[in-house]
Amino acid sequence: MRATHDVSALRQMLAGLEAVRLPSASSAFTLGAKGPDEVLAETLARGALHEIYAAEGGDMPAASGFALALALRALNGQGEARPLVWVRQDFLDSETGRPDARGVSGFGLDPARLILVRVRDPEQALRAAGDAVRCAALGAVLLEWWGEPKVLDLTATRRLALRASVSGVSFFLLRRAARASPSVAVTRWLVRPMLSTPLAADAPGAPAFVVTLLRHRAGVQSHIWNLEWDHESCSFRDIPPLSRPVVSVPAGKSAGPTAEPSTAALRRAG
Repeated sequence: MRATHDVSALRQMLAGLEAVRLPSASSAFTLGAKGPDEVLAETLARGALHEIYAAEGGDMPAASGFALALALRALNGQGEARPLVWVRQDFLDSETGRPDARGVSGFGLDPARLILVRVRDPEQALRAAGDAVRCAALGAVLLEWWGEPKVLDLTATRRLALRASVSGVSFFLLRRAARASPSVAVTRWLVRPMLSTPLAADAPGAPAFVVTLLRHRAGVQSHIWNLEWDHESCSFRDIPPLSRPVVSVPAGKSAGPTAEPSTAALRRAG
């Protein structure tokens, strides 16, 4: 009953936001890094569906960070600060940890702009995200999805993409413990973590990622980039090749990301 009440409360809040529509935003956004921006140009669409996968089970925190970074890039340049709605199943708190206000702030997002929606099951997650993406006063919606439930099929992603195109709200689908499946996503990304450069006094460096663009409906070919996130400018920057220590790879093994994500043994990441 409480979950149903929470979803109803979300609908009422979104209705209030919808009453005051904000000016329309630019139709596209960039990553901010020279490498991918030269390839993608203005082809990362706002008001569209984008998918993010973790390459392996242990790469889930990196995939979450990259998905949040993409959402922040989409939020930039939209005039007045718009909220980000993050929908996730409540059991993920024990599996991967709960988003923390200090961590979100350190990543570059004002926690006051984050609306965190916790639901019980996939059906409620899909319903909450579907309601949220229809609200044109929002900046972006991030749906964190676990596994491969039947409810998230091609028809469901088509419905989400259509609502995003009508409202202009960018939609990011973060897939955990799942294989790539048919969808109408404009882009599909595969994410691995990368060793960051330590700061002064051996403090942790900026988040770094190896990202593979698996799919782009505009016809852009698959690319792999090494990127670092700058929380102050809310922008990615390129990492020069071999600028970090590397580990030798045994003969016959591949050092790059796989073409498609695989379902791997999961471990606690929170």
